[in-house]
Amino acid sequence: MRRNRGLSFYRRKKQISSNVLKEIFSWIFGIVASIFLAVVVVYCVGTTTSVIGVSMEPGLYSGQTILINQVAYRIASPKTDDVIVFLPNGNENSHYYVKRVVAVPGDTVQIINGILYVNGEEADNTEGYDKMADAGIAENEIILQSGEYFVLGDNRNNSEDSRSANIGVVNEQDIIGKAWFHLSCTESGMGFIK
Repeated sequence: MRRNRGLSFYRRKKQISSNVLKEIFSWIFGIVASIFLAVVVVYCVGTTTSVIGVSMEPGLYSGQTILINQVAYRIASPKTDDVIVFLPNGNENSHYYVKRVVAVPGDTVQIINGILYVNGEEADNTEGYDKMADAGIAENEIILQSGEYFVLGDNRNNSEDSRSANIGVVNEQDIIGKAWFHLSCTESGMGFIK
């Protein structure tokens, strides 16, 4: 006699196969790796600030957003012509300053008759920059010590920079990072900072 099974409310226990476990762990690993990579990218190059004022015109305009590479100067030191972002004298209550490095540690800086001299040689391209009306503290020769940088705005006569006594030379520990890319909705668009 054959037994009628009828309705049964008992279900067979399902076993999780090793393939399903591998798939789950690969998804978890992928998500964790993506989060880690996103954090690293944001920390390295995702910090932003806005340019304040006209001191970096014509290359950078007031209100433009720039990306800051915070890792660049942990690997290497700033070089002449780098555009850096720093806090003047490490003042946490100040806004970020964006300026161009014109002299590095070991250099001698002086401004004579509106022209920048680094190590006794004329450093400015006269076509690119106006003569400086005010030499500020650079009227006298300044010898940069280890970890000190002399910075100027590209718009030399409308810039508060290392010539100013309240800014002075920039110490390496006050540098936030290298400005490397600008974003803008204006005619200048976006691009790498030169």
